[in-house]
Amino acid sequence: MPPGSLIHIGETCSVKPKITVLDYDETQSYEKEIETIAECRPFKDQKTVTWINIDCIHDIQILEQLGNVFALHPLTLEDILNTDQRPKMEDFGEYIYIVLKTFSTSDDQPDEIASEQISIILGSGFVISFREKETDLFKPIKERIKAGKGRLRKSGADYLVYALMDVVVDNYFGILEKLGEKIDLTEEFLVKNPSTETLNAIQHLKREMLFLRKSVWPLRETISGLERVESPLIHKSTGIFLRDIYDHTIQVIDTVETYRDMLSGMLDIYLSSISNRLNEVMKVLTIIATIFMPLTFIAGVYGMNFKYMPELEWHWGYFMVWALMIIISVLMLFYFKKRKWL
Repeated sequence: MPPGSLIHIGETCSVKPKITVLDYDETQSYEKEIETIAECRPFKDQKTVTWINIDCIHDIQILEQLGNVFALHPLTLEDILNTDQRPKMEDFGEYIYIVLKTFSTSDDQPDEIASEQISIILGSGFVISFREKETDLFKPIKERIKAGKGRLRKSGADYLVYALMDVVVDNYFGILEKLGEKIDLTEEFLVKNPSTETLNAIQHLKREMLFLRKSVWPLRETISGLERVESPLIHKSTGIFLRDIYDHTIQVIDTVETYRDMLSGMLDIYLSSISNRLNEVMKVLTIIATIFMPLTFIAGVYGMNFKYMPELEWHWGYFMVWALMIIISVLMLFYFKKRKWL
């Protein structure tokens, strides 16, 4: 289809989209849940900061109406609906479009990491955020705005974008902490009893770390681009805070790489453990076979059906053969013990 075609790609919500408007300045804040995009027009050209948040973005008509009200490029709307985007930043002059990825775990599937795309549009005096589903990720920011504490109420829309990105990046640390606990637990199982289940757990963790890496590495370029962009929408005072997010992103990347190295080392430990276990089994079997080789030879010699064999007619022959076999076995065991093969 031609560029700019609006088709939703991703998981469709079972509920209707929720549109929330939060308008504030240094003295007051006002929040309202609206039904139609037309209700956003009165907030467009005001001197306050307007934050429009849309949860569940599967409704194409809402996106089209929003694009008409705020003059959004069709390619921007297409990227919002396509939830398979990588983190990026695009400067369209009148607004800046940002794509982020956030991760979460559910109580039903604690071992699975769910990904969600968050799109943010920074304009002159307004911020529009798009999420695939309704979560409490941005709830602390709303509470800070309503409480009137900190810099949010005193700063512009660019600082609000920083706050949203900061929440997303800080959420990575919680996910990494859970993954770190899983890695430590898997390492304990690996040391005690390496098994096929342990190998599957290591492979699952490696896939999750690769999944995180694909989302975190582009985020570094996104934040760096916001620092360098020459746009009146981002003030110099906000650049310091963007550098702080950049440092946090580097820390997340270092943690991800450390975990990946640990998992690679755990995989090597698993293979070495399996190899050592196989060697121990082969050593035991080899020792048993070595002990029985002379015994088999003696039994084979006296199992030959020749008529004239010196020891066949001897009264104590049977018992002497048994004694010889036992003595040979004991001597071989003593020799193996002395050489520390046992």
